[in-house]
Amino acid sequence: MPFALITGASKGIGKSIAEQLAARGFDLLLIARSAVLLDQVAKEISLTTNKNCQWLALDLAEDQAAESVFEYCNKNQFVVSVLVNNAGYGLSGRFEKYSVQEHTDMLRVNIITLTKLTRLFLPSLLKQPAAYILNISSSASYQAVPLLSAYAASKAYVLSFSRGLFQELKNTTVSVTCICPGPTDTNFVNRANVGTKGQKAAERFNMSPQTVARIAVDSLFRRKPEVITGSLNKLSAFFAWLLPKSIVERIAMKLYD
Repeated sequence: MPFALITGASKGIGKSIAEQLAARGFDLLLIARSAVLLDQVAKEISLTTNKNCQWLALDLAEDQAAESVFEYCNKNQFVVSVLVNNAGYGLSGRFEKYSVQEHTDMLRVNIITLTKLTRLFLPSLLKQPAAYILNISSSASYQAVPLLSAYAASKAYVLSFSRGLFQELKNTTVSVTCICPGPTDTNFVNRANVGTKGQKAAERFNMSPQTVARIAVDSLFRRKPEVITGSLNKLSAFFAWLLPKSIVERIAMKLYD
């Protein structure tokens, strides 16, 4: 059975997507930083689905991370038919709060490694009868978000890149789907250092990672180019388009101030 490769697969949305894909019959290659968590998740999924579940512990902020993943697959002769670029994180607070290296690491994970993995695996994906790319963006991709400025911009890239690539590959066997979740019950707010006000706002609208993953995988196999999860997030994206940008941005900033 072809493999589904999932980045950021040790917890949250990535783990739930892995469970969904294994239940649909795919073998898995899980990528994340923590070997302990990956081993635990792989054993759980293998036990419940009887699928081949491999893992590779790797920091996707490393300069050659994408090449390392690609070489690992070639060495082990893993044929990847589903590429899930899920790994990503944010940095909350004023832009100057974080060092150049911290911003660079985040952008490598959110943009560079995602793009490189897509480019490296695309030739083999194109040779298969049916193949899929799933990119996880964010509802933040629809507007500038002060105090999450670089993160929101990186997710806007993911959405724009995905939509463009969807059109490029429309007459091939490869489809591209971009999922834009809103607040989700994951570790995002903690890693991003979101303040108390922002955490409380997120908790009011949180979706479960299982729900987001189910929507994502269903949309993937329906070959949808872009999906916003949840009616409230769709409404938020609509108002971000409808209202003056300055008003939307000031409202967003108050959540993280």
